[in-house]
Parts: sequence; structure tokens; C-alpha cells
Amino acid sequence: MRKETWPGVIERYRAFLPVDAAMPIVSLGEGGTPLRHAPRLSSRVGADVYLKLEGSNPTGSFKDRGMTMAVSQAVAQGSRTIICASTGNTSASAAAYAAAAGIDAVVLIPSGHIALGKLAQALVYGARVIQIDGNFDEGLHLVRTLAESYPLTIVNSINPYRLQGQKTGAFEVIDELGFAPDAQFIPVGNAGNISAYWLGYREYYEAGFAQQLPKMYGVQAAGAAPIVTGAVVPQPETVATAIRIGNPASWSLALAARDESGGAITAVSDEEILQAYILLAREEAVFCEPASAASVAGLLKTPVSPGSSIVCVLTGNGLKDPDTAVSQVQVPKVVGTSMKEVAEAIGL
Repeated sequence: MRKETWPGVIERYRAFLPVDAAMPIVSLGEGGTPLRHAPRLSSRVGADVYLKLEGSNPTGSFKDRGMTMAVSQAVAQGSRTIICASTGNTSASAAAYAAAAGIDAVVLIPSGHIALGKLAQALVYGARVIQIDGNFDEGLHLVRTLAESYPLTIVNSINPYRLQGQKTGAFEVIDELGFAPDAQFIPVGNAGNISAYWLGYREYYEAGFAQQLPKMYGVQAAGAAPIVTGAVVPQPETVATAIRIGNPASWSLALAARDESGGAITAVSDEEILQAYILLAREEAVFCEPASAASVAGLLKTPVSPGSSIVCVLTGNGLKDPDTAVSQVQVPKVVGTSMKEVAEAIGL
């Protein structure tokens, strides 16, 4: 289906979502993202690897899948203001869908710990952005507390409608491949996405659209790996800002996805994340944000069955974090305008 005719995930998968005919649908045409075969990565690991490019969503990340559901439900319930804590992608998505719905968005972000590309999005969409002197987990606690006292609708992944929308990613993988993969690798921050994909795979399997269920492999950054270590990380640190979370809201759901699928949740270093980030750009021509590359970093250090089918979810576009991109390349030197000088610079 051509992208311009894609109806959005609610209309496409209405039969699998908790919506009724009367619900007003707030959509930006999210979903329908490419599932690209990765030939060089496949050769490296000896398996058939596909990349789910969620950076192709309207605001550049997978968050749009859940936000269309959360904001549609908020509008249906008469809410005039949504609120979230965010490390970046949720803030951009919430702000965009609030603008589309004609309601207000309030965003709490950790001061100094958000990629500028994401912060700019939220501000341009018109959200009221508040920087707090604390981390994401403290911000989410504040959001919960505020919503208890004021007419605010939380649109973080603790909102069950978020996961309902995000599960459509699993539907699309099966629709595109014609089967469920043997394994899926996915970044884990607040742990909502791995939980949502597992929910989607199970629902499609139960409906007869797939003959098997994939093993789910969640990947955390080593400096923010509470599920791997089994303990909350008070001050999480990683270059992958989107998964810099020390106390995931969907922790128990992620463990269930791991255990029920027979998969694992592992940790990768920032160095491994950045190596995968560059590998994706230079070998597969895919520019993703660092957190997205965690899924591929996890694959590269995990033994997989030869010839198996694997999906790596790349959760956000590389333009979300231009500072990291610039830090990984060398700024070109200035040369003169003569053909000789340019030819020498090229190495001819």
C-alpha cells in the first residue's frame, strides 16, 4: 500500500483495538513503516535479518503508534490537556498529536538529558515543556502525582492505550513477511515496546495469522540496565538517551515477554551501540538514533540459529539526535576552489 493512502494504525487494525465507532480518531497516518531486508548484516550473523524502520513514522519514532490511541481516547473522554514525562520521543509525539487534536500538551523532561532534535520538535508543535532538575523516573513520578490532583491525562506508556497502539508493529511485521520471525531484537528503556510487540504477536497468533511466536530479545544500555541487573538504577547514563531509564514502568511486562517467548534481555555498552550505529549507516544505509542501534548491537553479540529469520526494531530516526551524529564523524577540511586542490583532497 502506498504511504499516502495508509489510513493510520487505528483504521488499519480496528478489529484488534479497543475502539468503537463513536471514538474520534486523531491520526497523523502513523504506521505502515518499512521492513527492510539487511543483506550485509544478514551475512555477518548468518541469518535472515530485517530492519523495522520506525523512524519513518510522522514524528520520527515508534511512539506515534501508541500516541494515536492514547490521544484519541483522551479526546473521547473530554480531556483538554495531556501530560507526559519524556527523554525525547514521547514529548515530540505527544506534542504533535495534541496539536492535531486541538488540545494542550505538557511535557516534563530531565534537564540536560534530552537530544536537541527531540526537544525542538516538542517546542515547535507548541507543547509546554518544563525541564526538571531530575531524571526521567523522577519526572514520571511527578506526572503521576500531578494527574491525581489536576485534570490531566497521562500519555506515557503506563496509559494502557499506548501499548494497544504499539502492538500494531507486530501485526505489520507478520503482514509483511507472511509469517512471524524466529526472533526479534528491540531496545528496552521504559519497556513498553517489547511488551506491546509481544502482545501483538500473541494476538495475531491466536487469530491464526501466524504459525509460531518469536523469541523476544530486549536490549538495554549497560549504564541503564535495571532489568538485566535486577535493581533500579538511580542515575542511569548512556549515549542512547531514548533508553536512559533506571526504573522501567513496564518492567514486569517485559519480564513476561522474555520468559513466555523463551528470549532474553541483555545489556550492551555505549561503545557497542555506537559501533552498530555506524555499521547500520555505512553498510545498510540506515540512519537511526543511538537507542535504535541497541537492537542491532544486541544481535551482534547474541548467537542465533543459522538461517533463522530475525527482525530488529529501529525505534527512531537519526535526525532525532544530530549531536551524536556529528560527534561520530570528522568535519571536512576546507580546500581551495581549483580543480587540482579538490582532486588532491579526493585522493585522485
